[in-house]
Amino acid sequence: MKRLILFYIVLFIKCTLFAQNKDTWVSFWDKDSTHIGFKDKNGNIKIAPKFMGLTSANKFDDIIVVSEEEKDNWKSYYLTKTGKIVGRDSLYIFDNGPDCENEGFIRFKDYKTDKMGLFNGDGKIVIPAEYSDLTRVRNGMIIALKGSEKIKDPGGDEHFSWAGGKEFLIDTNNQILIENFGYNDELNFYSLEKSKEKNQDPIRDNFLGTDGQYYSFINFDKEFKSWLKNSLLADLSKDNLLKHSYDKITYWKEQEENGWICKPKADFMKLNYKRIKAKLLELKQANCKYDISSESLNRFIYEAEEYDSYFDNCRQPKDWINPLKNIIISPQNKNDFGQDHFEFLRTENGYKLISVSLRKEEFK
Repeated sequence: MKRLILFYIVLFIKCTLFAQNKDTWVSFWDKDSTHIGFKDKNGNIKIAPKFMGLTSANKFDDIIVVSEEEKDNWKSYYLTKTGKIVGRDSLYIFDNGPDCENEGFIRFKDYKTDKMGLFNGDGKIVIPAEYSDLTRVRNGMIIALKGSEKIKDPGGDEHFSWAGGKEFLIDTNNQILIENFGYNDELNFYSLEKSKEKNQDPIRDNFLGTDGQYYSFINFDKEFKSWLKNSLLADLSKDNLLKHSYDKITYWKEQEENGWICKPKADFMKLNYKRIKAKLLELKQANCKYDISSESLNRFIYEAEEYDSYFDNCRQPKDWINPLKNIIISPQNKNDFGQDHFEFLRTENGYKLISVSLRKEEFK
């Protein structure tokens, strides 16, 4: 086990150094703010502004989706750093937006077969379009659904559900790591540990791999609930709340024009500590009605540069590694309206209180 842990530490260091050495290109607008181009870290123009439409990436590491106008028509494709064009008419679109590269890979779709595959950063197909659905790459792994059928939801819109098929955990070489691997958004794929026996850590989920070893992953939900009980609620002193708070806390105030206000945590706690403590103490009561949901960091609220590391190159929240846990406290009186919300962001330094809204109280 020690060798395994050492292996992952070395792998993490190598990946970190690789990321730091990458020449990430950054998007910029032309004078009319109608076309997008890309510059390198020194400000040198690598691609003159010519992209529009589905070009959603504001950073370019390996491969992106771009669109440009040509003779009154649109052409969309995948573009690599070397200028290679692949996947014409094969864009994978989800929630009205194209896919974004992750770990140097990006998904594509064959519309003739309605199946999905994966390109690497060189524009080569590393996973052929033989799957009904694929998740993005996470720590070199993908949850893949095969042999499933789309069932359109009643109402005639674009929403649908899957019926039948089989789910696998595969790697970027299309090798099956785990069979019958059900989709689970609560797993931290970057916490992978392999062992001959099941991992007994209560916050981990275990799966038997095709190689006969157990793959275990931290479960975000179990991790958060354990942290909430043992690290936060066990000590609701001001110092401990500050320790487990983000540098700035966002809160809602009706009188403000946009509603949301951001304040340094020390200033916020100085004025509101007693109310925060009293509300969190309710979670320790047996009759407290509350739920914990997994959500995503709102890119329209957290727009400042300091939050950039929690978003990918297309400004989509990286909830597969930095989920937002929302504690929703309901009133005990059924006639009362509204709910209280405490949002905690998973950071590299643990869960941090980042946002609060209370139904009957205004913050100072």
